[in-house]
Amino acid sequence: MQVGLSIYSLLDALNKGMSLEDAIQWIKDNGGEHMEIVEFAVHPEIEGVVERIRTKAEAIGLRISGYCTPGNVLTGDPEQDRAAVEKLKGQIDIGHRLGAPRVRCDLSQWGRAAEDNVIENYQRDLPWLIEVCRELADYAAGYGMILTVENHGTYINGGDRVRQLILGVDRPNFRCTLDVGNAICVDEDPLKCMEALLPFAATVHFKDFYLRDDDLLLDKEGWMKTNGGRYFRGAIVGQGELPVAKLMKKLKESGYDGDVCIEFEGVEDCCNGSRISMANVRTLSQL
Repeated sequence: MQVGLSIYSLLDALNKGMSLEDAIQWIKDNGGEHMEIVEFAVHPEIEGVVERIRTKAEAIGLRISGYCTPGNVLTGDPEQDRAAVEKLKGQIDIGHRLGAPRVRCDLSQWGRAAEDNVIENYQRDLPWLIEVCRELADYAAGYGMILTVENHGTYINGGDRVRQLILGVDRPNFRCTLDVGNAICVDEDPLKCMEALLPFAATVHFKDFYLRDDDLLLDKEGWMKTNGGRYFRGAIVGQGELPVAKLMKKLKESGYDGDVCIEFEGVEDCCNGSRISMANVRTLSQL
């Protein structure tokens, strides 16, 4: 396995003035074997940003393993949904310019009201999602790229839902970004979700969370709610409450030998959190 870091993990440092070049160098200096670029962390629409990222990464030999972009093709307005599809094609163009072999496109708003996330709504939306993903996968195929969907947010998440979408799209270059922690957003056992999605995994996100069943002692900052009302917050990998050792064991037993990308989402210093998380995942991968 090749352990790397999502540049999104350094978002706080970037927002405080760390340059793109320094962030990329930091990933390399702290043991990252590759990096994932995230649209809202680097703002590739700004002239010259894509070229800066490629130039620095190539200069230090740090592989760009993927590009991730938000998107929402479920606004309820057909014109807005069509515009969102075209925007995602533009994001695939950016992924190609970066030299990324994979692009992950989100298809829905991350946080939706729990009552909107019921299975009957998903079954209603599934034909449109399949149509969109076929169109985007075919577009990505023109560049020789893999398009992925992630088990992400509170709607297009959970092993069965994502698996159903992938099987429905039925394109060889349409696979999943398997996130080992995100299943908790929809109150699913992460091990069960991993088992469902491993056959389709093109890359893996590794993270950790703190979990709480009530908000009695929470300061609220940084905490989010699952569909079922549990509270969760990002943690340094190995210091939270997800079964990360069991998840890595299952990943290894499956024969997976691709990229593992750390997403640090905690409130701790992002550089320390990212460095420790990468080291811990590397240790787990070698057990």
